[in-house]
Amino acid sequence: MFAIRLGDDAELRPLEPWRAEEFLAHMDRGREFIGRYIALADANKDLDAARAFLRAYADKAASDTGRIYGIWADGTLVGGVLFRTMDVTLGTAEAGCWLEPAAVGKGLVTRAARVIIDWAVEERGIHRVEWLVAAGNEASVGVARRLGMTKDGVLRESYPYRGKRHDIEVWSVLAPEWRAARKSD
Repeated sequence: MFAIRLGDDAELRPLEPWRAEEFLAHMDRGREFIGRYIALADANKDLDAARAFLRAYADKAASDTGRIYGIWADGTLVGGVLFRTMDVTLGTAEAGCWLEPAAVGKGLVTRAARVIIDWAVEERGIHRVEWLVAAGNEASVGVARRLGMTKDGVLRESYPYRGKRHDIEVWSVLAPEWRAARKSD
């Protein structure tokens, strides 16, 4: 197994099915906060659901159609980043994230997303990485900006969630833009 340092006290690791209990405990700690804009918390309410969710991402990794990674701070799972979808043939991927309240404001998601986007662009040949975010999710919009993404547009009222239809902003970065920005870092 590997771990990539995200700072003095944080690291990025694969989030695999055998970590389902730890993943569920993490969801329980952050359920309301995480669930404000994404269905991840609602979909992982018990151990069987958490195990099935992580197994689905293990299958995506095996078929090269997605990936999921956890963010650990001081040895505790506090969030994660993922490629919800990945099409190597078309050169596109959709990245996303989540975080529990205790880890907010430390730059963990931005650092973790940089790692996986670097990998997707440089190792897998992904040309376009997308970031879809509920328009009201200012923290996630901030991550897209810090990653150097461009706002492509808004899918008006396209996401029905918890009884309300949400606008979804589409942000993206193209491989040449990513490489140019990384060289200037």
